Amino acid sequence: MNKPKNKINISERLLLLRLLDVLFAILGFYVYVYFLNFEDLNKYNAHFFPWMLTLGVYLLLIGQIFEMYRLKVASDQFRIVRSIVLTTFFTTFFYIFTPVIAPELPPKRIYILYLYLAITIPILLWRFAYIFFIFTPKYFKDILILGESQSVSKVIDLIISKAPENHIVGYFTSEKILKYPDIPFFDKKTDELIPIVNLYSVTEIIVTDRLKSVKTNSINQDLVKLFENGIAIKNIENYYEEITSCIPRHHLNEDFYRNISFSKNHEDRMYLALGRLIDIILSIIGLVFLLFLIPFVLVGNLVANRGPLFYKQERIGLKGKAFKIIKFRSMVKNAEENGAVWAVKKDPRVTVFGKFLRKTRFDEIPQFYNILKGEMAFIGPRPERPKFVEELASKINLYRIRHVIKPGLTGWAQVMYPYASSVEEQGKKLRFDLYYIKNRSFYLDFKIIIKTFSTVLFFRGN
Repeated sequence: MNKPKNKINISERLLLLRLLDVLFAILGFYVYVYFLNFEDLNKYNAHFFPWMLTLGVYLLLIGQIFEMYRLKVASDQFRIVRSIVLTTFFTTFFYIFTPVIAPELPPKRIYILYLYLAITIPILLWRFAYIFFIFTPKYFKDILILGESQSVSKVIDLIISKAPENHIVGYFTSEKILKYPDIPFFDKKTDELIPIVNLYSVTEIIVTDRLKSVKTNSINQDLVKLFENGIAIKNIENYYEEITSCIPRHHLNEDFYRNISFSKNHEDRMYLALGRLIDIILSIIGLVFLLFLIPFVLVGNLVANRGPLFYKQERIGLKGKAFKIIKFRSMVKNAEENGAVWAVKKDPRVTVFGKFLRKTRFDEIPQFYNILKGEMAFIGPRPERPKFVEELASKINLYRIRHVIKPGLTGWAQVMYPYASSVEEQGKKLRFDLYYIKNRSFYLDFKIIIKTFSTVLFFRGN
């Protein structure tokens, strides 16, 4: 049996990008030191590890914020240039003003520009090499889909829309799918699985559902052999979560507990205690920022948002308990005098200054007070109003499950899905919330924080 070809999967590509970004940044730094500070080269060598570690950490953190490690951006030569220019600019800025663990300020200001170029140019050249030589079909995964025709068709739709970089070598089922005449069809009644995998150098098999065939036992034995030989075999549920980062819709049923469970961290006292400590620290920082922000918001409110500065509104939180959320007002006065209605994109009730507050997410800053009180967390599902909770719970299966953890100022659904203004869109956001509840961890929390920074910096607010 042939061994699967080596393919670069998503995690490996991200690791490659991060590793070589740091290496080329260090190379650029050394070139900078060699040509401009040759007499101090021994001093730089003596402090090499802490200085380079600091540079690498800044580059990776800021690069994450400016989406250098978002694969769709990494494969687009125009968007990646923007990300690199911004990332290296802020990396250089923070690096030169960091004491002790970074070099002293350059003797001449022009040297700061040289340092910026020394870091930027090597990373730009390497990233263009990535686009033209590594981001090519020969490094994509070759996928075979196995199952019943209807389910297979849905998987093909999913891959085309969400993971187009992967190559579908064909599908192994009982009947041809007319919707996709160009994708090879293998008849599981007559064809053999292992020869197909070897012939097409398949690297991953997606099994969509239980096999309904007289050859089921034989196919299962073949899958075991293929698994032994390093072929990745995934069920559709795991694959769906992997590429969409949300729970499949059909998991929202009476048997939800089979597929949706709490993250182990839900009962981890260390995780919960550290999470609360981080919430307190962030809320204090946020409230200090609020004090500096209030004068500017007050002026904007007087000019283009006449009326009260703050507003309070009842929301549903942990275990279905109601609390009062506080925000900067972004709508006209008495916006709901005729009753509560869904907020929508380009909502006419939002004032001119209110649009700015929403785009920058400044309208959310007062909620740090709710976080300090313990009514909210920094990360969690967004709290909804009682009227909408009742409406959504009556139309969306298991909607109330999101109340098993504290609501958050930001969350997985907020950074992964646009503003929801309908029951259907709220159902989609619920699946992201449940993904977070199922998988929450410090790593996922960190990703949400970074994505929140990106949302604010690129003005992707409501």
